[in-house]
Amino acid sequence: MPRADFYLIAKPRFREEPLLLVCELARKAFASEQPTVILARSQDQAEEIDERLWSFSDDAFIPHQIAGDDDDAITAVLIVPPGIEVEDRPLAINLRDACAFGNHARILEVVAADPAERDGSRRRWKQYQSRGYELTKHDM
Repeated sequence: MPRADFYLIAKPRFREEPLLLVCELARKAFASEQPTVILARSQDQAEEIDERLWSFSDDAFIPHQIAGDDDDAITAVLIVPPGIEVEDRPLAINLRDACAFGNHARILEVVAADPAERDGSRRRWKQYQSRGYELTKHDM
């Protein structure tokens, strides 16, 4: 059964920089050797995630790139802006408003502390639930 984990940001460390949580989740995914896609909301957000994955930690090296070239298949963490199609991977970190339905064993939904984002996450929770996903909530 596929699984969706909702990470609700509350702690000041992540509240100020929600993409820091995305980097931490990508680090864990890479450490556990799970091929991962990060579904960005926009090209600008994809570029910001790309930059942060290089700089968020002095001791972290996470092979990653923005999707769109021949190395996509061999890159551990693939950042996918809207409009680019890639093969599904076992783990998806979803930052978009829509559910990340597809052939993912696990989806990590990162939800900022913003009330509008929380409303969207409730809608996605219900959509995943209606499709039989196992759901878990984490307060971050």
